[in-house]
Amino acid sequence: MRKTKEEAEKTRGAILAAAEHLFLENGVAHTSLEQIARAAGVTRGAVYWHFQNKAHLFNDMLSQVRLPQEQMTERLCGCNGQDPIRALRDLCVEAILNLARDEQRKRVFNILLHRCEFTEELREAEERHYAFVDQFIRLCEALFERPACRERLHAGISPLQASRAVHALIVGLFSDWTRDDRLFDPLVDTEPMVDALFRGMVKDWDL
Repeated sequence: MRKTKEEAEKTRGAILAAAEHLFLENGVAHTSLEQIARAAGVTRGAVYWHFQNKAHLFNDMLSQVRLPQEQMTERLCGCNGQDPIRALRDLCVEAILNLARDEQRKRVFNILLHRCEFTEELREAEERHYAFVDQFIRLCEALFERPACRERLHAGISPLQASRAVHALIVGLFSDWTRDDRLFDPLVDTEPMVDALFRGMVKDWDL
């Protein structure tokens, strides 16, 4: 039983690795499950055993490198006594640094941002992706909505505007760096760029 489970996990990993390689090389829309099966050295039936369709496979590939919503919620709730806005800032910095330090993460986000055409076949994956994005924005907005956080925002900046600005910065940096990693050095430039945004939103940031 244990060997069978280990073999199944090994097969699943091989399929995900093959999909990642082909998606990056050919684009998601131009990669078939048949091609993925051949590259992984398995039958097409084995692919369908582990994944319902290409959208399911694509979503599981993203899940390998994306922070689960439960962990993200826990990090942003400030339950450990940390300033919630500082916790959000640290999460943003960490996300970009992890992108630079993890080659798989870089490949997967390159696929998502530059090699993925959300066709009808990928409708389910598209819906799941945007649901994740909306969840992140809602979590940020809820954080800025807290009275102790809202009163720290500069006049004229609403919690929704602040949350959208945070999301736009992260997506912009992810997109730029995965497109051309010569544009900035994440290990040097991330903290100053993220802090510049928070300084523009939070009155007491430099304190």
